[in-house]
Amino acid sequence: MARYIGPVCRLCRREGEKLFIKGERCMKQSCAMNKRPVAPGQHGTSRRKLSEYGQQLREKQKAKRIYGVLESQFHKYYEQADRIPGITGENLIRLLEMRLDNVAYRLGFGRSRTEARQVVRHNLITVNGKRVNIPSYQVKVGDVIQVAEKSKNLTRFKDILDVSVGRSVPEWLTADPDNLRGTVSSKPTREQVMIPVRETLIIELYSK
Repeated sequence: MARYIGPVCRLCRREGEKLFIKGERCMKQSCAMNKRPVAPGQHGTSRRKLSEYGQQLREKQKAKRIYGVLESQFHKYYEQADRIPGITGENLIRLLEMRLDNVAYRLGFGRSRTEARQVVRHNLITVNGKRVNIPSYQVKVGDVIQVAEKSKNLTRFKDILDVSVGRSVPEWLTADPDNLRGTVSSKPTREQVMIPVRETLIIELYSK
């Protein structure tokens, strides 16, 4: 499975804002955005006004990097969102939010989406009692997501919970941190998804 394996902090620097790709490290002073809040490369300090296309491209790249999705898969999400009745941009965000790896992250089973994806890939998460190891698996309303019983005592989850215990859980999810379990209460609305992305620009880019 293709994935980005380069330095992730440069991705935040390229977008000019924190994307919280590395979890709790993004909250510390050691965060690269605190040390060098400029784009990477020798021309990082130069300021150029983005064209309309440039703004659209940056929003698309930002969304891809937040959710850890590569271009081909992201484009498929757009095509799927375009077929669903409603506002295409909101449909796109909803599809990305309801990925299993993102839900695991939202419930506090990972300090970052990358770690949550790893937890899913390692077969440590169940959906309605059945193990699912596909990060892109689309959860549904009513699904119960939890850490597999045999994995609940692993040290990694104790360490993760020590960090994520204070993280707020979105309204569309119901969390039970004591039992490492959560339920999808409803589909997320755009107002409930707090990410710095202007999805309308993404739709404009793909609609050309």
